[in-house]
Amino acid sequence: MEPMLLVAITIFIIMSWLTLDIALGSRRLGSLGDSVPITAKDGPLVSIIVPACNEAETIAPALATLLAQDYGRLEIIVVNDRSTDGTGEILREMQQRHPGRLIILGIRELPQGWLGKHHALHCGAALAKGEILLFTDADIHMAPTTVARAVHRLEQAGLDHLCLIFKNKAKGWLLNSLILDAGTGLFLLFKPWLAGNPRSKRFMGVGAFNMVRRQAYEQVGGHVAIKTHPIDDLMLGKIIKEAGLRQECLSGYDFVAVEWYPSTGAMIEGLMKNLFALANFNTALALAGALGISLLTILPPWGVLLCHGPARIFFALTVLLRLVFFSQAARHGGLSPRLAPASMITPYVTVYTILRAIFITLKNKGISWRGSHYSLDELRRKNRSLF
Repeated sequence: MEPMLLVAITIFIIMSWLTLDIALGSRRLGSLGDSVPITAKDGPLVSIIVPACNEAETIAPALATLLAQDYGRLEIIVVNDRSTDGTGEILREMQQRHPGRLIILGIRELPQGWLGKHHALHCGAALAKGEILLFTDADIHMAPTTVARAVHRLEQAGLDHLCLIFKNKAKGWLLNSLILDAGTGLFLLFKPWLAGNPRSKRFMGVGAFNMVRRQAYEQVGGHVAIKTHPIDDLMLGKIIKEAGLRQECLSGYDFVAVEWYPSTGAMIEGLMKNLFALANFNTALALAGALGISLLTILPPWGVLLCHGPARIFFALTVLLRLVFFSQAARHGGLSPRLAPASMITPYVTVYTILRAIFITLKNKGISWRGSHYSLDELRRKNRSLF
């Protein structure tokens, strides 16, 4: 057998297996819509904690959806984390319009050894009075029954942690395609449908919606335990699962929505902080990931153009498989199936982002985030791997 034919067949088999795995797994992912809103007026107090750093453009409409929640026992804590734009003024105006419903906590300094968002969430949790903590972001929009349904599911299933997969509302064909590709990659890596299986080591955490019982949060050490890990939401899910606590991840497409990134450039910058961290800042592992993406998604289209005979056929089947899967995934996420051709472009952007993240992090000997620098040695020494 010719070497290139062997490569083509191998890639097709691997991609077929990965596609089948994610397709079948996604069907096993439950939906928040299957849980009815809790109606008991004496339900547990829920504290929603929202970190806000320069969120003047998004904070007001996001908080409006939290204030519109139909769950009776609710407190909303917004942590204004060193904002230099109009976030503080907007929060004060909203607090005046909704007296007693919004608690505003201002942070002026970031202590040594903390990432900003982690510290803001930690401070919000310390102030919260609720039996249940809900960590979310300052640009998240929730349907009115979201919290009531989530509390019902948490109580009904005896869960310690519930996270929800959100609906993306970004604009632009390339940006949406990148988000869809990134989401698919996260599904393949973390298999969120297995988070609820106590026999599986798989875990999940979602920054848009991480609902945790206070007792469980304190048991695992809260955000203090992960205060320097760039991927706070997934790490919170990891330490909760490792503690033997009950966890579940559900689809929340109809209940939680966000414009994940405002532009393609913003997404690249955001992923640069996270992609290298996914590999625990291990250069060899990150390069292996970039190589794997290149072989599985970039090589096949070139194989169709440059190869002949059976090798071209298997490369073409791999390309067709990716197009069909991407089309169906877009439809499932409420996007146009016409995004499918962009799946031939997105791997180049992903590989570029990984390589750029490696180069800049090594060059700067660390990462810079929201005005603070975190040394690479410290990140490697203090943080556990996600895998």
